[in-house]
Amino acid sequence: MARKTKNYTFSLPPELMERLKKHAQKGYVSSVNSAVKEAIESYVVQIDKKYLYRQMKEAADNPDFVYDLETAMADFSYVDYETTREKKNK
Repeated sequence: MARKTKNYTFSLPPELMERLKKHAQKGYVSSVNSAVKEAIESYVVQIDKKYLYRQMKEAADNPDFVYDLETAMADFSYVDYETTREKKNK
């Protein structure tokens, strides 16, 4: 199944585009379009990670979250112990 795409227009420095075109011509990237797509995907992943980090940092300062986390860890401690013990006995 083909992925849907949508065209956008961006303003980029001409020098950057020339460098990218040369890389595409030499085969370092499959095309200018795919290189830009990969770069944006990579950048969005970085932003997502920063967002998650900030949310986890905020959660760590929330006493209710910490309590729920400690409770869940205690609830699963027996299962974790059993799993670890089974792995050691193999």
